[in-house]
Amino acid sequence: MAFDGIVTKSIINELNQNLIDGKINKIFEPNKNEILLGIYANGKNFALNICIDSNNYRLHITTNTKPNPLNAPNFCMLLRKHILGYKIKNISNYDLERIVIIELEGYNELNDLTNKKLVIELMGKHSNIILLNDKNFIIDSLRHLDISSNSSRDILPAHLYVFPENNKHSFIKLNDFREFKNILSSNASLSINANIVNNFIGFSVPFVNNILNNLKINKEDTLDKISDNSLYELYNYIKSVLNGIETNNSTVISIINEKNKKDYTIDLKDKSENLEINFFLDDFYFSKETSDSFLSYRNSILKLILNTLSKYSNRIKSIDKKLLECSNRDTYKLYGELITANLYKYRNEKLESITLENYYDNNNLITIPLDSKISVHNNATKYFKKYNKLKNALAIITVQKNDAKRDIDYLESIIYELENSKSISDINEIYNEISESSIFSDSLKGKKDKNKKNKENSISSPREFKIDDYTILVGKNNFQNDYLTTKLADKNDIWFHTKDIHGSHVVLRTNNTLEIDDDIDDILVKCAEIAAFYSKAKFSSNVPVDYCFVRYVKKPSGSKPGMVIYTNNKTLNVTPKDPNI
Repeated sequence: MAFDGIVTKSIINELNQNLIDGKINKIFEPNKNEILLGIYANGKNFALNICIDSNNYRLHITTNTKPNPLNAPNFCMLLRKHILGYKIKNISNYDLERIVIIELEGYNELNDLTNKKLVIELMGKHSNIILLNDKNFIIDSLRHLDISSNSSRDILPAHLYVFPENNKHSFIKLNDFREFKNILSSNASLSINANIVNNFIGFSVPFVNNILNNLKINKEDTLDKISDNSLYELYNYIKSVLNGIETNNSTVISIINEKNKKDYTIDLKDKSENLEINFFLDDFYFSKETSDSFLSYRNSILKLILNTLSKYSNRIKSIDKKLLECSNRDTYKLYGELITANLYKYRNEKLESITLENYYDNNNLITIPLDSKISVHNNATKYFKKYNKLKNALAIITVQKNDAKRDIDYLESIIYELENSKSISDINEIYNEISESSIFSDSLKGKKDKNKKNKENSISSPREFKIDDYTILVGKNNFQNDYLTTKLADKNDIWFHTKDIHGSHVVLRTNNTLEIDDDIDDILVKCAEIAAFYSKAKFSSNVPVDYCFVRYVKKPSGSKPGMVIYTNNKTLNVTPKDPNI
């Protein structure tokens, strides 16, 4: 992300216009990387979000709330002790460094007027929040660092705070264009974008690339390929952006970065409202973090399910091996019968094999292997025992295989749910579903109460569409499918589901005014198209969809969530269609 020195300076400019003399009346620490300061300023309440996450480090006013831990962490308690009730006197940064200094004034426990500073270092994985006293000694910091752990400085209580070293040049302190060009000339072999980013403080790749693009300068060109006029335009453009920050003629814009992802930067454009940059960043990062959290949560659940699915697939392979062994059971029975029929020829001989006439096969000779350690009679007994054991095992293993197939089918239905989930609340419902399943009892041991609060209202509303004045309801997950079909739907509503394909339950609300006949063929087809779209066959064509009245749909006792049986159904073959289009 492009939270560079230019963005930092822009944010500070807006904060100074709104928060000066504001009083800190609340302090929260939602997670290990964030501090929220509640500030009352100019008759309004603001929430200043300070985030030092290595990927999403930033500082801005926020309007989005976050859950807070029941017990405040240590650093949050320390901040409450030291700066709660303090007023903000100034917010600044040095040059274009991503280091923000919030100067505070207030009364200590002895009622003496004191000054303190909150230093926010926004430097990727080295980001930190540091509280200083009036002599610039560290009171404490969110992260403790020391030289012995490969830090460039000691960030520890009672140590004097020093700025991190930066060997880059300051664009703000340049005297003229000639000095700008001379600095770039020292790395003339670099492309122009890398040259500027490597030489000057606070410039990010998106910021520089955006200006180069506006000026139609190839970002890959080296200095010798760029005319002095173009370089002079570049110099003046950067100056204009920096000047525009103070005069509200520069603001944030959306861009697509080199990785083809949404990003932002500061560019020449009149601001349309106060705190425009702050609110843009608030929305940008809230959307990004929500998306990241959703993907992380979904992938963790998906990994759990895929691991479980792998176990059941291996179980099927093991069962198939046993079934193959059971397929030889009749051979062992034959051996036992033939040996028993010919026992009169043998007494207590111990042989490695015997050759007998097979009276089931036109008396053709058959050689039967024997255990030479026991008698021929005992070999017959052994074969009969093996036959009976495999016969009994076959019945048990067949049941086990059917159960395993049903479990695999259920796991595949959950994978379908995950692939179609759109929000964290959707995944919470799926988690609640699997946490109640015996299939995941080992995988989720000790974690079943993780989403206890969510379970109280675990079933959300199904998707709802209107077609020709009729309401169509579509389930999002197995629990919701059960609720929709067995509780919410009326017995005279019409139920749809893809034939032998994982998908959502779809219900057409008839309001007791529709019958399944030729008069409603068009509505039935549209509902079937929706059912096909919300299934694993959404990218196929000519998808078979079964439909019947809800009264013919039953849920067997003890069956898995989402599993039903139905009768009196008809089938439509349709092409899936997105109802949102």
